[in-house]
Amino acid sequence: MKTPAPIRRQRGLTLIEACIVLVICALVLSTAIPSFKQARERRHLEGLAAQLRTDIAHARSLAVARNENLRLAFTSSACYVLHTGPSGACQCGSDGSASCKGDATLLHHVTIDPGTGVTLSANSSSMLFDAERGTVTPTGTIKLTAAGGPAIHSVVNIMGRVRNCSPAPALPGYAKC
Repeated sequence: MKTPAPIRRQRGLTLIEACIVLVICALVLSTAIPSFKQARERRHLEGLAAQLRTDIAHARSLAVARNENLRLAFTSSACYVLHTGPSGACQCGSDGSASCKGDATLLHHVTIDPGTGVTLSANSSSMLFDAERGTVTPTGTIKLTAAGGPAIHSVVNIMGRVRNCSPAPALPGYAKC
């Protein structure tokens, strides 16, 4: 009597199985990539809002420490400068640099990278930090807006304190403006 030949088991994947796995991976990635982009935009927006808040507090304390009035000027949608001297004395260049004319001194400037998709706008061209009283005039709102639509508003009161809020639909974690 003849014994039957042992059954050989296949090892590995067939071409069809490999294609199915690749299609499933592509579907998962295509749904996840937009979420990553939105999360990245939001992190850039939140980071810039935190930096702006810190720079405003620093400008106020620096004015008092130096006993010199300082200005925070919003000269473009991608830059702001802290300087001495009159309003309009310092500007941001198109290349991201900042320069001052006359007796004004540039103390600090921030350029927003165009790749982040975040733009800056303010309802005042500059804010004066009074060295004697530690106050800010005029008070104002600086708006940071991401390309996808979410925004964070930094509202500066007369004492130089900043309150961040988000217009409707509000970002999670921020009060509604």
